Amino acid sequence: MARITGALYLITIVTGVFSAGYASGKLVVNGDAATTAANILAHRSLFQLAFAVYLLEMACQVAITALFYDLLKPAGRNVSLVAAFLGLTGSIIKTFSRLFFIAPLFILGGAHYLSVFSAEQLQALALLFLKVNDRGAGMALVFFGFYAILTGYLIIKSTFLPRILGVLSAIGGFGWLTFLYPPLGGRLFPFIAIFAILGAGSLIFWLLVFGVNEQRWKEKTGAAAASM
Repeated sequence: MARITGALYLITIVTGVFSAGYASGKLVVNGDAATTAANILAHRSLFQLAFAVYLLEMACQVAITALFYDLLKPAGRNVSLVAAFLGLTGSIIKTFSRLFFIAPLFILGGAHYLSVFSAEQLQALALLFLKVNDRGAGMALVFFGFYAILTGYLIIKSTFLPRILGVLSAIGGFGWLTFLYPPLGGRLFPFIAIFAILGAGSLIFWLLVFGVNEQRWKEKTGAAAASM
């Protein structure tokens, strides 16, 4: 279960980097609606691929949230349940925001009913939808921040995973909470991302290579069952 969680976590990171880092970074020009619209129309297949990869990312995110709940439940069932709900809430918000990401393809598609708008208005509207998508993703990061903090706490408490992994997870989570004030989160994003990737990468490596200490996990599971 730990190795499956690690594998899905790795896919989540890679797909997110591709869509948000490579595809969006190549096509979306901040503050330039005309160039952004031209890039999207010239690279429709890449834009559609980025949307599909975004959905794959969120499917994996939902899966690892459920798996982490089961994996960390012996360290604290109630806390693990709360963390799972926070993670799922973030996933729902981020998935819904992707509707705004794909919307520019319809806006710029040349449909007859859009002829009442000028080209400049359509380009501006497309860029606005992309900005709403980004704001929705920022909202989701706040929930993922709370999720990472609780997950880090459970890892520290668990004894069947190294405590340092929990510390790194919690630090990354506190970083995502800066998106409670989006301008601050946006300015600090490069630094926050470094800590988040360090923590996620360390946890992924440990889960894939070592998994969990099975004996301690079973002991924790037995103790939790006895207490109930």
